[in-house]
Amino acid sequence: MEITTNIIKQLRDKTGISVMQCRKALEEAGGDIAQAEVILRKRSSEAAEKKADRALKAGTIGSYVHEGAIGAMLALSCETDFVAKNPEFVALARELAMQVAATDPRYASVAEIPSEVRDAAISVFEKEVADKPADMQAKILEGKLMSYFRDQVLLEQPFIKDEGKTIQSLLNEATQKFGERIEVGRFARLSVR
Repeated sequence: MEITTNIIKQLRDKTGISVMQCRKALEEAGGDIAQAEVILRKRSSEAAEKKADRALKAGTIGSYVHEGAIGAMLALSCETDFVAKNPEFVALARELAMQVAATDPRYASVAEIPSEVRDAAISVFEKEVADKPADMQAKILEGKLMSYFRDQVLLEQPFIKDEGKTIQSLLNEATQKFGERIEVGRFARLSVR
């Protein structure tokens, strides 16, 4: 399949990733847009891993208020003021604040779950997997824990505007797009109810 500028534009509009990266992904996928999206998602994870040790020196605060009854604020960190002032980065911070307002997560990442909370969940789920085959118990237990904590951990949640993406994958894509490490800092949610 010929890779036309129209196909590249379609992929860029869907992903927001640079024209060159879209072209390379389409070439690798033989012009198939769906496959190219998968390739770009995979690369976004790899790009995020490469930038994981970079210092976060800038960022922005995203806020969202829903009908005056629920509100959220979220600090979104990046490496430079250049990215922090980018309108798309500011819009991402607002989208993430909207996610916090809608879903009320307790933790930003799995690493933030206190050990006593995790241990309490493990003790409950261990009883549920006790009758399963011994070689499968650990895997089933881990699956139950991830399922239980998914809604409570912001980075593990499905994005409310695109259930096919998690918040972590959204951040990975933003890292690839902006070329900088991006991370959610603190967040807070308020409700009058």
